[in-house]
Amino acid sequence: MTTAQATETGAGTRPLLELKGVSKSFGAVRALTDVDFEVYAGEVVALVGDNGAGKSTLIKAISGIQPGDAYQARFEGEQVHLDSPQDGTRLGIATVYQDLALADNLDVVENLYLGREEVGFGAGKNLRLLDEVKMEKHTRELLDELKVRTLRSVRTDVGALSGGQRQSVAIARSLLGQPKLVMLDEPTAALGVAQTAEVIALVKRLRDRGLGVVVISHNLVDVFEMADRIVVLYLGRRTATFDKATSTREQVVAAITGASENGAGKSSARGGEAR
Repeated sequence: MTTAQATETGAGTRPLLELKGVSKSFGAVRALTDVDFEVYAGEVVALVGDNGAGKSTLIKAISGIQPGDAYQARFEGEQVHLDSPQDGTRLGIATVYQDLALADNLDVVENLYLGREEVGFGAGKNLRLLDEVKMEKHTRELLDELKVRTLRSVRTDVGALSGGQRQSVAIARSLLGQPKLVMLDEPTAALGVAQTAEVIALVKRLRDRGLGVVVISHNLVDVFEMADRIVVLYLGRRTATFDKATSTREQVVAAITGASENGAGKSSARGGEAR
């Protein structure tokens, strides 16, 4: 992508995150082989591929949960290590996995602040108490910023929410640490039409806030609705990169199934040649 194109999309010319040569094996199974990957601030990158292509393994390598056996990484131009979840969190990388990890018996505020509760002091400053007012106020402000309008109350138990609302809560929770990169694993899976539209709109708002966003999805209709670029993994290798604006679903499907050897004809200049 040219500098002018990058400016139009709100993204910079230097990747927010750039990985080179990521490889990962589990015993005799090679999950990733020499994968390059990049995401820019202010863009949504969809990571697609068939089951077993290596999508989740790459996401876990980026988050530091399952570090690559070999890799080079740069974040905001600086060489970094992604060898632990703490490394990812410190850099500003947040991940929302498909299971969402929400506590159904707790309300929205309690889920957002679970493990990072705000505390204040009681009488005589000798007693520390949860600052419920501050947490509730911040929760409302954050949901308002994200334009999550469907929640009747932030004190509603998460178990009573719809799938789209639960996804919104999980994404909002990931933003408490003010991340620069958010990764979403199948955010629209098993959602109805209205709920899917709600989540897609939320993903676009993350991009509009200047965040880098990586989305794993099997639903190409949703991918073409929310992504700027599409990166295809096939048998643990990056085989194609598509610019959404100049590509078709048929081309992406061909790359996913291996029917197309590469996506060179539609590769985004930002990502370089498809590998």
